[in-house]
Amino acid sequence: QVQLEESGGGSVQAEGSLRLSCSISGNIYYSLCMGWFRQAPGKEREAVATIYTRGGTPYYTDSVSGRFTISQDNAEVARVLYLQMSSLKPEDTAMYYCAAKLSAADRCPARADLYNIWGRGTQVTVSS
Repeated sequence: QVQLEESGGGSVQAEGSLRLSCSISGNIYYSLCMGWFRQAPGKEREAVATIYTRGGTPYYTDSVSGRFTISQDNAEVARVLYLQMSSLKPEDTAMYYCAAKLSAADRCPARADLYNIWGRGTQVTVSS
């Protein structure tokens, strides 16, 4: 099994930057689709970015494309997943979750309900 734990959230002013980390433990040799999702109060959980740990093109939701970058620490076996967030906006305020699912294919879905392994989340607050 795989366990996930997020860190790096906090409060920042608009146009600032934060880097979120997701520590991956357990059987790290699985091929995984991994993603960062976020959920603001009263809103549905949405995919921010996804990546296949064995390689491929990351996915970004339109609202963060060009501002956020998803990456992993090791091209062979991912032990840490990152989300570098720049030019932050108040509308980026949310609880951010790291998620994973086993996958043999490099096309990772952008639907939260298709991921079955989740971290507890880390809060990001952006003030104007």
